[in-house]
Amino acid sequence: MQNTTYLQTAQHNGGTLPASHTVTLPQLWDQKVLAGYLGKSTAWCERARWAGDGPRFVKLGRHVRYRADDVLAWIEESARTCSGEA
Repeated sequence: MQNTTYLQTAQHNGGTLPASHTVTLPQLWDQKVLAGYLGKSTAWCERARWAGDGPRFVKLGRHVRYRADDVLAWIEESARTCSGEA
């Protein structure tokens, strides 16, 4: 999963910033996308979030979003070599 790069075209002091100024934004997933990616239900995602067992998330107003990089890191942290590992 790659981050998406957007050209920043914001006005600054009456002029436009040059196209060489870029901002890299993280890929954000909603709960439905996360559930589909993990093969879980959206209810599982909600329970995991409330219990603190799921991937890190961000709140944007009332909306919950998951950074793709955080989901991948959570999966890596969950990797085990033996079923007896906690």
